[in-house]
Amino acid sequence: MATSTTTAVELLQLPVQTNRFHNNASSDESQDASSDDVLEASRLADSVVPDGGYGWVVVGACAVIAWWFVGMGYSWGVIQGALVEKGLSTPATLSYVGSLAVSLISCMAILNARIIRAIGAQRTALLGIVLLGISEIISSFTVSNLAGLFITSGVIVGLGMSLCFMAVSATPAQYFSKKRGLANGIVFAGGGLGGATTSFFLDAVIQRLGTAWAYRILGLITLATGLPAAWLVKERSPVKTASFIEWRLFRDLGFVIIFAAGAIATFPLLVPPFFIPLYSRSVGLSSSTGAGLLAGFNLSSAAGRILCGFFCDKFGALNVLFSSLLINAVTMLALWPASTTLAPLTVFVVLNGAANGGFFSTMPTVVGNVFGSQRVSVAMAMIVTGWGGGYLMGSPIAGYLLDAYGGTGSGFQAYRPAITYAGCMGLGATGLVAFARLRKDRSLIAKV
Repeated sequence: MATSTTTAVELLQLPVQTNRFHNNASSDESQDASSDDVLEASRLADSVVPDGGYGWVVVGACAVIAWWFVGMGYSWGVIQGALVEKGLSTPATLSYVGSLAVSLISCMAILNARIIRAIGAQRTALLGIVLLGISEIISSFTVSNLAGLFITSGVIVGLGMSLCFMAVSATPAQYFSKKRGLANGIVFAGGGLGGATTSFFLDAVIQRLGTAWAYRILGLITLATGLPAAWLVKERSPVKTASFIEWRLFRDLGFVIIFAAGAIATFPLLVPPFFIPLYSRSVGLSSSTGAGLLAGFNLSSAAGRILCGFFCDKFGALNVLFSSLLINAVTMLALWPASTTLAPLTVFVVLNGAANGGFFSTMPTVVGNVFGSQRVSVAMAMIVTGWGGGYLMGSPIAGYLLDAYGGTGSGFQAYRPAITYAGCMGLGATGLVAFARLRKDRSLIAKV
């Protein structure tokens, strides 16, 4: 998300003559990857970018869209907890439903890049919101049918999320240059706020009216607010290309490193929001407290998205991306296993949520500045495609580890292998970003 969702899903303006990720040894290859017509068109468009104006309307509209598609992915833990308590299935199986939805952001990314170039960002956003809202309403009739839930809350919700993600990732970059990081941060902060609000909302409605009515009301609100927002999403200067997969980018080592780092980083990112409600019950907290912790995670994620977007413009994207991934990994390895009461668990939720959100708000900014604002939909689609494995399998692997060590009824100790797995994956991604960072500049205080 997703958010997605893990929807997820987020720099300093590049000098015209060089690619920030290239060194002297790869100058010949980098010339091929950076001097094409699309990047030149991006540079021309960016030279007169308004850095505001109607761009702020687009940012606000995209934030509303992110509110719903990211919020849905990041509040899945509340629905999952209710369905586990109802006895529909195990956490490992139900986490597949949420993971499937978010993974379609990756699996459909390249196709969606073609769609957005064919019909435009506005129609793409409208189609995404329609699929998202209607699928939530239909899901209300499948809460007692696991197979049906996979289709409605897994496949159809995921298709809506994927279209929304591409629209909000590709459009704001066309309106901003110096403030691009902040703009993307605000957009994806909407997702964090949406996740927090949706978590509280779903828990309250489930307690009073049941899961089915929670789905129905959520779907209606999504349509009522998301469609007007999608109507306001307009591209500033769309550029058409002959190909919607640019294989030449894989000859750029910088692109490959970022691609691999993102692919690994997505394995642990959805583990905390999917399992915090269940974990809180294992340490003796109520379901409402678990929903509150999940809401706190999403609020922290929203703050992290804005702050990291701002810091990208001030301190450099690679520095911010490295810091967010490092904090994410360290808090899972050192803080979460020791969080057996409300106080330390709250600290973990705040720190990990902020770092988690930072990853998603930094990535679109990196792609827009390095590969051109008018190529965002293509380059972002290629990178996001690599996130599919982590989105789909990251949380279920944690669920299987939880089941293997006793399940939800065996206390908080049963969660520790899953937590260790997630933290180690996070460290792996951090190492790759550190390599990319040092490859560019070995000075630890350089703005990169």
